[in-house]
Amino acid sequence: MSWLALLTLIQAVAIIFQGRFLSVSLSDLWGKKTLNQVALVLGIFITAFVVRQCLTVAKNYVLVPFADRTTDQLQKSLIEKYTKLGPTVISNNGTGKSVNLAIEGIGQVNNYLTLVLIKFVDMSIVPWLILVYMASIKWEQALFLFIIYPIIVLFMIILGYTAQAKADREYDRFNRLSNHFVDTLRGLTTLKQLGLSKRYANNVYEVSEDYRKATLSTLSIGILSTFALDFLTTLSIAVVALFLGLDLMNGNLILVSALTILILAPEYFLPIRNFANDYHATLDGKNALADIFDILDQPETKNQDAYQPKQAAWQADSTLALQNVNYTYPKTSQLALQNISMEIKGFEKVGLVGTSGSGKSTLLNLLGGFIDGEGEVKIEGEKVPHLSQKAWQQNLQFMPQDPYIFHDTVRANLAFYAPEVTDVQIEKVIDQVGLQDWFNNLTDGLDTIIGDGAMQTSGGQAQRIALARIMLNESRRVILLDEPTAHLDIETEMQLKQTMLPIFENHLVIFATHRLHWLAQMDWIIVMKDGQIVEQGTLAELNANNGYFVELQKAMQGAEHE
Repeated sequence: MSWLALLTLIQAVAIIFQGRFLSVSLSDLWGKKTLNQVALVLGIFITAFVVRQCLTVAKNYVLVPFADRTTDQLQKSLIEKYTKLGPTVISNNGTGKSVNLAIEGIGQVNNYLTLVLIKFVDMSIVPWLILVYMASIKWEQALFLFIIYPIIVLFMIILGYTAQAKADREYDRFNRLSNHFVDTLRGLTTLKQLGLSKRYANNVYEVSEDYRKATLSTLSIGILSTFALDFLTTLSIAVVALFLGLDLMNGNLILVSALTILILAPEYFLPIRNFANDYHATLDGKNALADIFDILDQPETKNQDAYQPKQAAWQADSTLALQNVNYTYPKTSQLALQNISMEIKGFEKVGLVGTSGSGKSTLLNLLGGFIDGEGEVKIEGEKVPHLSQKAWQQNLQFMPQDPYIFHDTVRANLAFYAPEVTDVQIEKVIDQVGLQDWFNNLTDGLDTIIGDGAMQTSGGQAQRIALARIMLNESRRVILLDEPTAHLDIETEMQLKQTMLPIFENHLVIFATHRLHWLAQMDWIIVMKDGQIVEQGTLAELNANNGYFVELQKAMQGAEHE
């Protein structure tokens, strides 16, 4: 900013010299002097003009590297923040918006910094030096321009607030469109299978139309703002020209002075006109910058090393206990989990059941340390502030509904939890999880690129890859499963089940599901409703209680119940 201010100060002086010596040149030529006689004055004018343009380039050389460094650091900080905050921040913002913010949003911020900062410094220095110089020539004209300036600013503020409101709505629609687009791509296979792809296309069209209308509405305000600013400044210059003409006719002003004021008057308004034009053009960058700062300001989990395990890994005698743990959705007062009390021991198989929205996934996120609740948490009898403990998370493996397949080799995808494993170990596990036929058809074997933009995998293959990841790392003894077979047909699920059950041995398994056949393999079942644990026990105990769990089973089976 100091360099920009210094260069802009020199540039303002060059603008004054340019205006003054252009006026002298015109006046001398009007007085019938030859070009040779005005060569020196013209030379000073041309020099001032060249210096002014060179300083514009110099200011960009100062600002562009700063903007690049700043946005690179912002992007790095944002991605690091995503990593530290975990998947919750992505789910809250939406995948489309999160990706757009980290990629396109950073470019918009760079554009915002590059354009607006220079214009802001120009507006802070150039008009006032020009005004002081004009006041030394004719204070009445300078006073008129000084009075009209805040009126223009006030008018621009009113239009600016309107444009800001429109741009905010446009930005929100763009984020909604981004999330919609990503969700559509993710669910395209499912939509085609259900025969809903064409119907869903209309939904995408409607969202796109909303964004188009919002964009055009914002542009209309921007165009109106530019027109109003041009009209007011042109009218102001015309009024100044009128009074200058009257002073010339009355002999109160010489031609050189009148021309100088008339030439410098547009330069006086030019910085605010440039600032207003670029301000409207960079509102998306301003909004993206605000969103980035909102995420960067979110508090991170502290005391991640508070838990120092007594044993290297989760063992048969290890325990995890929650007592009256609550979790509230960010920026709301709504409780997602309420008074959660449970105790898990050793290598139990724990089932989480409940209707959609009952809190199963939220509880899994809490147990995985992706979110932090309030209440008492103990690992192996040791009280810890939360489960975002590095030592605890090093025990975890996670298998969601839709395992993510990275755009990478088969080797890198399978060895996600255990990058040090050998190719022999990987190929052995490929056979164990039932991927041998698929693997045999790969042209480059373990070096085959799969994932987005490359060879695609089916839902069943993706789940088997997730299973292989778990099997390749035997040091992680806690497996979290969030309805991993929800999108599979029953035949594929039963095949996968035969592969999964042996893996559960010597592991603590916490399995969120709505498929009843899994419950027979669970040692302990936790029944959830509206973010609370309403029942827990063995399958036999819950059936004997004849409570909410029995009603839930009937609902899952599609049976009518009173």
